Amino acid sequence: CVVSDFFLPWTYDVAADNGIPRIIFEGSNFFAACAVDSLERHKPLESLPPEEESFVLPGLPHRIELLRSQLQDNTKVVPFMIPVIEVVKHAREVYSKSFGTVVNSFYELEPDYAEHSRKVLGRRAWHVGPVALCNQAEVDKSGRGGGGKTGEECLRWLDERSPGSVLYMCFGSICNFTATQLKEMAMGLEDSGHPFVWVIRDAGDEWIPEGYEERIEGRGILIKEWAPQLLILNHEAVGGFVTHCGWNSSLEGIAAGLPMGTWPLYAEQFFNERLLVDVLGIGVEVGSNVFAILPEDRPVVKARDLEAAVRRVMGDGEEAEERRRRARELKEMARKAVEVGGSSYNDLGKLIEELREKKEQIV
Repeated sequence: CVVSDFFLPWTYDVAADNGIPRIIFEGSNFFAACAVDSLERHKPLESLPPEEESFVLPGLPHRIELLRSQLQDNTKVVPFMIPVIEVVKHAREVYSKSFGTVVNSFYELEPDYAEHSRKVLGRRAWHVGPVALCNQAEVDKSGRGGGGKTGEECLRWLDERSPGSVLYMCFGSICNFTATQLKEMAMGLEDSGHPFVWVIRDAGDEWIPEGYEERIEGRGILIKEWAPQLLILNHEAVGGFVTHCGWNSSLEGIAAGLPMGTWPLYAEQFFNERLLVDVLGIGVEVGSNVFAILPEDRPVVKARDLEAAVRRVMGDGEEAEERRRRARELKEMARKAVEVGGSSYNDLGKLIEELREKKEQIV
């Protein structure tokens, strides 16, 4: 067989021409796929009055409420996204023709949506994640995200911090922000009163508030290059994670057993936020409510909102303790899923058997 990403639909045509089954690798989760299907199947926005902003996704196992602003506005497509839209169109055309889908998730994380996808939507799918847990060697973990001198210094700094005391904030490899937003982030982290590690991408130094780095010395670290994310997330000093809700980062946070502050920007990230907050109960919304690829198109999230979210993620009290307890449970479930006899291990075995049977039928 050929396993290829959803965004490489041309591989189906090549595989089909050579009589080889093509399997789609789904880089997101069952929940997001079910949410997208709900939007396309039931079209809830068509019956939503113009003055109303919120709506419920019909036909899902949980009550999932979204805002109109959290979905892509197809009347405001960024020019460089037009080729991507064409690729997605092609990908959907060959989706049902492919042998099936492997999903970077595990059954215990979203059982209702794994079943909904298979039984209600009729999709052939196998959960094989979290794939990051299949590479536990230190060299593999340090290589995930590059590392570098600053990353090494960060890990030594974390060694000196108390268990669960540090917040980690990172928005992936392609997300950018305006200088105004970065300043608000800086002040929010500073005002939260918690030690932090903040990874910033291609931002320069002009946005940094006067005297900021001196004020946070010893309490906060700015990483302006690739960071060894897996090593940081799994360090015992780290107790929370503010994320853009990209699925790789979200699942790495889940596998590390961390509660999360959710700050989605675009793609399926707003769906992932609902999974983390409403279904799994391990997320706290920071307050990002507008789907926008370009940073200048996003309303600025204020420092006070980030500060409040960090305090909720990292603080004490029954609500925070319940999030941490639930996060620890999911971490253990994730670990067991990829071990021999676990749900993801077994589902991968089922896929291999189905491929063997198909080959015997062809022969």
